[in-house]
Amino acid sequence: MHKKIILASQSPRRKQLLEMAELEFEILIADVDETNPPGMPGEQVPEFLARKKADAVSHLVKGAIVIAADTIVLLDHHILGKPRDGAHAIAILKQLSGRMHTVVTGVCIRMHEKEVCFSTTTEVYFRPLTNAQIEHYVSHYKPFDKAGAYAIQEWIGVTGIEKINGDYYNVMGLPIGDVIAVLARDFQN
Repeated sequence: MHKKIILASQSPRRKQLLEMAELEFEILIADVDETNPPGMPGEQVPEFLARKKADAVSHLVKGAIVIAADTIVLLDHHILGKPRDGAHAIAILKQLSGRMHTVVTGVCIRMHEKEVCFSTTTEVYFRPLTNAQIEHYVSHYKPFDKAGAYAIQEWIGVTGIEKINGDYYNVMGLPIGDVIAVLARDFQN
């Protein structure tokens, strides 16, 4: 891949995943209103927001491939956002304890007029978590910038997740295998 790639995200996890895939890229972000239309099903929100992020950056970088993404956590079809504070993070993790939720990442890849947008969904099953485990995680890892108040690659993922169905890296914030496949298929020439 010799075209310039722009990651339209400030997520350190997305940056890490692109680096692991040995892609050369730059980071460029633009302010985006991250609200979605009222009544939009939760499963459609990440792709909608990824497209908005791609829109905000793509006109700034002519001739580059822009990769934008947004990740949400859905519990019973309800979006669990990023926690406001420690108490909110604890409340979110108590909701997830002992239950299955889905993580949906919407991705939008754009160059010139060509655009490929898609969503990847992973089911995550938490073991029942004790209050002490939840409080330990929140106080030591401070997951305030993470959808659903956790990161699968941190302590709580290692100790609290029973299993997943789907793409592990999607839960980290970017289904990197899907991204690489789209780049190879649709953005080679």
